[in-house]
Amino acid sequence: MKPSRLTRAAVAGAVAAGLVLAGCGDTDLPGGEEQADLSVLATDVPQIQTLKKLTKKHFTAETGIAVDYTVLPENEAREEMNREFATQAGRYDVASVSAYEVPIYADNGWLAPLDSYVKADEDFDQDDVFPNLASSLTGEDGKLYAEPFYGEGSFLMYRKDLFRKDGLTMPPNPTWQQVADLAAQVDGTDGASGICLRGLPGWGQNLAPINTVVNTFGGHWYDMDWNARLTSPEFRKAVGFYVDLLRSHGQPGAERMGVLEILDRFVQGKCAMMYDATSLASSIEADGSAVKGKVGYVPAPTDRTEKAGWLWTWAWGIQQAADDKDAAWEFISWASSKEFQELVGQEVGWTSAPAGNRKSLYENPEYQQAAGAWYRQEYTAATDSADPKDPGVGPRPYDGIGFLSIPEFAVLGTAVSEQIAAAIAGRQSVDTALDKSQDLAQAAAAKYRGE
Repeated sequence: MKPSRLTRAAVAGAVAAGLVLAGCGDTDLPGGEEQADLSVLATDVPQIQTLKKLTKKHFTAETGIAVDYTVLPENEAREEMNREFATQAGRYDVASVSAYEVPIYADNGWLAPLDSYVKADEDFDQDDVFPNLASSLTGEDGKLYAEPFYGEGSFLMYRKDLFRKDGLTMPPNPTWQQVADLAAQVDGTDGASGICLRGLPGWGQNLAPINTVVNTFGGHWYDMDWNARLTSPEFRKAVGFYVDLLRSHGQPGAERMGVLEILDRFVQGKCAMMYDATSLASSIEADGSAVKGKVGYVPAPTDRTEKAGWLWTWAWGIQQAADDKDAAWEFISWASSKEFQELVGQEVGWTSAPAGNRKSLYENPEYQQAAGAWYRQEYTAATDSADPKDPGVGPRPYDGIGFLSIPEFAVLGTAVSEQIAAAIAGRQSVDTALDKSQDLAQAAAAKYRGE
């Protein structure tokens, strides 16, 4: 049994369990006086900031459609998105949804299908979109519900200059034990932490990398009868490894640092290694980065599996309650197009182009030259990651690599991530964190066991 329905009650519980949203809209309209034609909710990532800068000058100028962006940190964006889509309030026409939300939202009728728009818009070239991403954004009814703004896998980034200084060599396909050994040796060189990893609570924060470690160490969240397995030897070993690595050779205050915080430390030269999303490479190699040209890229570390990287996308979906779905598609067609990638390449720089979603980008000589340090690893990670249906060792009743494809995971994953963050902070042991998490996971799956 692989459930997919997210009930309104479940969303309400997720919202109630979260923090009160403190963000506010960010309009691009002159003087903030005009009424926007489209309202867009998005996560705060560098690619979105680039999109905002180019929207008025190009999209609005060409179409006459003004866009009002609300850009929030990932955890807050998810809370707002759950609240908005569950109630179908219509405040946002378009939102950046992920491979986790799309099947659930689609099954509830909260997203508008895009197939008719794609068919009518030949210039969009759907065949150019990576098939694995399109598949992840397709509902159980076979309809397409979102288009990827960018896609990503995960890989290990390391400071080649620091490794040379310490006489170290990065294996072409490292294991996690090799990474830990290297972190111990390079830790402190030129004041850098041995490795930077996400520690901030959130199912899309510290649990994203932790789940890839769990998978490759042979762990499962549930057995085939939906009994929780968070206290199994494999799960304990994986989480214990991650926590010990962070506490021994990671960045200070790790439990308060998510993807943006560790990226900031890495580009400032404060980390010798970082395991995270392939999409971060463009920021690492951007002008102004202290480590530009000094970084090497290798596949996600493994233990018992051949592959361990995640597959992810932030994609554009239209809320079913949107007033003008045609205008919403015009925005999506522009923001996820080959032409937009070309625009970013020409006006901002090819390293800032949203990547990991289209085949044509990797055939573009200009992108190949600009992203020469990482584009091959990025392409492989985005197209040949671990299999979401079989990402680890042995069978499991759910899909997903960095997340579980069940509606309850949004609340469960956040609660478990908080327990692990407390272990990273030293406020409790890993065993205590997982004992508590086991109880949470067992309760979350009660209905799948028929209880």
